[in-house]
Amino acid sequence: MDRTVIDLGGGFTARRLSLDQYREACARLEGRIFGGGWGYAFDPPHKPPPPLGESCSWGLFAGDELIGWSHAHQRDERTVYMADSGVLPEHQGRGLYTRLLPHLLAAFRAAGYTLVQSHHRATNNRVLIPKLRAGFCLQGLNLYEGGLNVSLTLSLDPVYHDAMHVRSGFRAPHGDTARRLGLPPTPPAERTPVPSIPMPGGQGEDTDLGGGYVLRPVPYEVYYGIYTRLEAAAYDSVSLDWPTPPRLEPPEVPRYVWLVGHAGEVAGWQYSRQWDARTAYMVNTALLPAHRGRGLYTRLLPAVLGALQAGGYDRVRSHHHATNTAVLVPKLRHGFCIQGLTVDDHGVMAVLMHSFGPLYRAYMEVRSGMQPPLGAVARALGLTPAARPGTGAPADPSCGPDGASPA
Repeated sequence: MDRTVIDLGGGFTARRLSLDQYREACARLEGRIFGGGWGYAFDPPHKPPPPLGESCSWGLFAGDELIGWSHAHQRDERTVYMADSGVLPEHQGRGLYTRLLPHLLAAFRAAGYTLVQSHHRATNNRVLIPKLRAGFCLQGLNLYEGGLNVSLTLSLDPVYHDAMHVRSGFRAPHGDTARRLGLPPTPPAERTPVPSIPMPGGQGEDTDLGGGYVLRPVPYEVYYGIYTRLEAAAYDSVSLDWPTPPRLEPPEVPRYVWLVGHAGEVAGWQYSRQWDARTAYMVNTALLPAHRGRGLYTRLLPAVLGALQAGGYDRVRSHHHATNTAVLVPKLRHGFCIQGLTVDDHGVMAVLMHSFGPLYRAYMEVRSGMQPPLGAVARALGLTPAARPGTGAPADPSCGPDGASPA
């Protein structure tokens, strides 16, 4: 692999390390980086580790000082595993991981790998966000000795990447993707013409989203009539086509509906409803194709969340196709956390949860293993609060799993 020094800007560089140099740095600095986690302390192992495949270790430097690392090793004939990344706390929050990541992926590509895999704590959004933005896709969750992990995979083969969209139900199979999945080739469906629908009157004040866009509360019946006319133009996803209509009426719960308007016409919508006594559910958000890529989803989120919080909810839940990074990233940026995967009529869906209060957010950090049970969350779980972590070595004696917060 490439052995050049990478200039990351601001006086920071990345340089290749030998495996022994990486292990020495890990032993010396891991307590300062990973010491706040909550892992299970195994007894010393009785079996030697399996032989390590090709490895790739990079050190992060501020001048000549080693401040962090990224270590990967070969998992099989196609896959490299990003096992461990970390940056000293005083250098976190500067975008170092985000700037290093493209160079690492280029090195993996040059070395002949097809897949890049990694695992991260489910609440570690500071690492999950740059990984998802780089093209990684959510592929699973794993409960292990360190907590709850999210499994991510990046395909350096665009056809395999598209196949993951097919698996999740986000897109229909076409061309080479269909062939490799053993399906008959089908031409891409022609995009449905988008009807022009004037913005109806609302039942409250508009929220200015900037750029000529507004968010307008409307009755559910108004939204649903528009949704049925625009659904085919708004989605490329593949859902189960039930052969018969439902035999039961939907439960009566409070509903919250907004339309996105631009130049007097409907550009999209957001529909939420009550999930349970504490939780609202963001059911359905869509922007018509001509209005995507303008940051609208990011701008409407605070308005919708604010309205749901004012409605008395403690949490907000949402489901998204597991490969729909364009929605997952802004949700994670707004404090949502990955809490599961589910398979439903629409495909393989990621379950996200946002908490308005600090107690449940701290609870999620405990469940993921990012933080030990401290203070109020320990008492709420019926536990004696753990001592606040110092700078000693973490309970898990290994250096993984790629779990610092270096972004």
